[in-house]
Amino acid sequence: MSQIRVEVVYARPDRVKRVSLTLPEGATVQQAIEQSGILDEFPDIDLAGRNKVGVWNKLVKPDQVLRDQDRVEIYRPLIADPKEVRKQRAAEGKAMKKGGGELKPKSAEAAATTPAQGQGDEP
Repeated sequence: MSQIRVEVVYARPDRVKRVSLTLPEGATVQQAIEQSGILDEFPDIDLAGRNKVGVWNKLVKPDQVLRDQDRVEIYRPLIADPKEVRKQRAAEGKAMKKGGGELKPKSAEAAATTPAQGQGDEP
């Protein structure tokens, strides 16, 4: 039986773990993750629930058969729903009426030191 080479990757905000493996042809995503040792190093990974897995940035199931040169990725759970975040940003933008907010009036001191428009250093 031939062998395939794969890479298993898990990234945290403070660190990235990357493990290269040689596995028998027909190996699955689950087998690659187990043989990588990443589950021992990061016991908070929950493949049955919170954490999703993918191959080259495409979600797959753990029983997906791997091909030579595949990169298995273990994804961290989202901390916020992207759709909700976009809705909140949109609502905030409408509240500001599509602008950068109200202009703050210049202080009297700043206005006194700034030349008025049309008045330059001309004699």
